[in-house]
Amino acid sequence: MNALIRPAIEKDLAAIGEIYNYYVLYSTATFAETPCSATEQEDWWQAHGDRYPVLVAEGDSDIVGWASLSPYIERCAYRFTAEVSIYIRPEMTGQGLGSCLLENLLDAGRKAGLHTVLAIITTESQSSLRLHAKAGFQEVGRLKQVGYKFDRWCDTAILQLLL
Repeated sequence: MNALIRPAIEKDLAAIGEIYNYYVLYSTATFAETPCSATEQEDWWQAHGDRYPVLVAEGDSDIVGWASLSPYIERCAYRFTAEVSIYIRPEMTGQGLGSCLLENLLDAGRKAGLHTVLAIITTESQSSLRLHAKAGFQEVGRLKQVGYKFDRWCDTAILQLLL
């Protein structure tokens, strides 16, 4: 699918939240268990900026995916490290949008002066693990049974890319 990849603007927040909340309710892609409210979405948006970009994939008439870099840990020594998030409308997966968003996001991270990008991915999400590996991320660790969602324990893989 051809989509325009562009920086998100505030009016995109409703679509970003809608996509994210689908994964909250039906997936282990996020360990959040309660849908994000508009207020929480606004707070998330305010925590981003030039240093931590948010991009969207815009289809013919709507947002079909988004990606962001977020602070990894709020201590100043981690200021050059970010955590990546990518979410695609479920009916639009498998069309290359994730790769396109990730490539553009990593370029934006380089321009923002970031040094390291981490992806913390549930091991159930093989497609996400493949996407990040294809972009050059390397697995640097596994955390066993750190998330509990849908009445089961989930492991996470920690992937890293030096920009």
